[in-house]
Amino acid sequence: MGYFDVPDISYTRYTNRQLAAVPLAVLAVALLILSGSFLVTGTPVPLGMDFAGGAELTVQTTSSQAEIEEAFSVEPDSVQGIQAPGVENQYTVQFAGIEDQDAIQELSSQAEAELAQDGDNEIVQQESTASPSFAAQTQQTALLGLGVAFAGMSVLAFLLFRTFVPSIAIVASAFSDLMIPLAFMSVADIPLSLGTVAALLMLIGYSVDSDILLNTHILRRGGDFYESTYRATKTGVTMTVTSMAAMLVMGIAATLFGVELLASIGIILFVGLAADLMNTYLLNLSLLRWYKFHGVRS
Repeated sequence: MGYFDVPDISYTRYTNRQLAAVPLAVLAVALLILSGSFLVTGTPVPLGMDFAGGAELTVQTTSSQAEIEEAFSVEPDSVQGIQAPGVENQYTVQFAGIEDQDAIQELSSQAEAELAQDGDNEIVQQESTASPSFAAQTQQTALLGLGVAFAGMSVLAFLLFRTFVPSIAIVASAFSDLMIPLAFMSVADIPLSLGTVAALLMLIGYSVDSDILLNTHILRRGGDFYESTYRATKTGVTMTVTSMAAMLVMGIAATLFGVELLASIGIILFVGLAADLMNTYLLNLSLLRWYKFHGVRS
């Protein structure tokens, strides 16, 4: 199996500070976005129904998705087509934060009035709710799982290399790989849900894979530092770009078929993997070079 062509980057032309400046600047912007969102809305990223609670209506109608969104006095947080054998023109409409039964009944009445105007429409509705207390417990469990996964990755890095700088390089790169997609979710208004948390967990695995590959080539295999860097980059970039292409295709296909969750997962992984390329071969590499040459000023 061949490799993608890796650009011939002459790292000797750049100091460690120059290499680290770009990923650190992007990380700073991401943290600024998340902090601003938290101050304005109370959460760094928008919360989906899984974590905020709310109501969900299942509506079967020949109306378009745009018409469904305009049928309610409250803007839906999500309108997703249901893709299943034998199911046509059926959508789930989610309203985060709504749990009052009178409000839910009003939304159902609006769907009946607005979407059944066409005689060919048959409105079939099912209502389901998630209480804020249950959603808060789900949120805590999911975030705990994310924290445990990150902590476990950090421990693994220290056990593998048993030295501070190479280990902290992996942890710093993985941290940035999470923060940048979260900031993108905040800007793109992609809600945090169980599905998108799963995407973030996958990103931790991708990040560790590429960072450990780079560290192992440089620290444990023979050869010149830059030769080892090129070998690791050739393999790592191939793996990451292949995964990015797969996630992009999945995101586009899911968007075309109206599967919003898969589209969100695909785009989050694409952004996270792009961030991983930058963090691994700029930030991580600059720390490894500083360590390899025993802290020589760059």
